[in-house]
Amino acid sequence: MKDKLPGIVLCAVIASAAWVLQTRYIDAIVLAIVLGAAIRTAWKPGDRWQPGIRTSGSFLLEVAVVFLGASVDGALVARTGPLLLGAVLAISAVTLIAGYLIGRALGLHHRMALLVATGNAICGNSAIAAVAPVIDADGDDVAAAIAFSAVLGVAAVLGLPVLGHGLRLTEVQYGTLAGLTVYAVPQVLAATLPVSVASAQIGTIVKLTRVLMLGPVVIVLSLARGGRQTGLHRMVPWFVIGFVLMAVARTIGLLPPWLPTPLRTVATMLTVLSMAALGVAVDVRALVQVGGRVTASVVGALGILLGLSLLLVQHS
Repeated sequence: MKDKLPGIVLCAVIASAAWVLQTRYIDAIVLAIVLGAAIRTAWKPGDRWQPGIRTSGSFLLEVAVVFLGASVDGALVARTGPLLLGAVLAISAVTLIAGYLIGRALGLHHRMALLVATGNAICGNSAIAAVAPVIDADGDDVAAAIAFSAVLGVAAVLGLPVLGHGLRLTEVQYGTLAGLTVYAVPQVLAATLPVSVASAQIGTIVKLTRVLMLGPVVIVLSLARGGRQTGLHRMVPWFVIGFVLMAVARTIGLLPPWLPTPLRTVATMLTVLSMAALGVAVDVRALVQVGGRVTASVVGALGILLGLSLLLVQHS
């Protein structure tokens, strides 16, 4: 721990700055990467800092994934109705597959294509951060996927109310559309609360339904990556098992009602810390090289997601 402390403290300082500077539309996760990359551009941390930076970018991120499971309430999502539940999961699955194929067609490495597709289909930054350690994604890939997805995520939040008004969607239809297309829960609230409380409620529930996809996707990717290994612990990482157990415990009522909220806060803080570590280790030149293709991939996947979502809300 003594060797790791300097790097962890460095990442914690960057994460704290990101937490303070975050806004309604740009969250601390994105800012942590940007600040970390800016520091890395001006100064390359030496060997003294590396053990803590590696721990912050890997182990602490895995702990955050476990805590994130406490945010998944299957019972709440199930009450939305089987038809809506099935439609949301189907749209997420189609977007995930189509987004991956678009990324590959644009020449992205399969890990980068998976990160972008997962972020679009499920829950943006959190999904990218959860999938990254499972597929051994490079820090540069994670930073690029989050950075370019975040820009379009903000654009979606700003443009969605205009689209909803132009199409004359009802409060329920608009809330469903926002929950299906916007990346993060805070962004869903930002896009729906100006319309109505009812839109915010349905949007949040639909968004949580999309989050349900994260567990199965991570497990499938773990099994696919470790299919040639022996032993459950080699095929399914410990933090994936922890995520599933947390989600089950929340759903069946084993967790105290007050516990998920602080656990979600801790998970967010650890994720911001991990993203600061990735930012410090990122090669800005690598982001520039893949920027156009990543942006095109995100736009393509988001376009498919928006199109399918509009079909659902206008014919339901």
